[in-house]
Amino acid sequence: MYAAMRQFKAKAGKSDELAQKIKGAVPIISGVPGFMGYYVLYAPDDTVTAISIFNTVEGAEESNRRALAWIEKHLAPLVAEPAKATAGPVIVHSLP
Repeated sequence: MYAAMRQFKAKAGKSDELAQKIKGAVPIISGVPGFMGYYVLYAPDDTVTAISIFNTVEGAEESNRRALAWIEKHLAPLVAEPAKATAGPVIVHSLP
């Protein structure tokens, strides 16, 4: 199992608009082969973290390529700084 993570800061006061628009990334990410799950967290300091789970490292890396391009095209007015991305193997996980 592999995870891809994108993280960026939203502009202050843009959380509601960003929350609505970021849903548009779901088809972009879920269309990558090996897709297993997608989660987005919004922290009190306006940090947005998107985590995608894949069954191959290639899927995780491709999701980052697609997501970064999508963020730049669709969220630029809402983002305070460029998104950062990383991908790698999940080394610990637990389910109920």
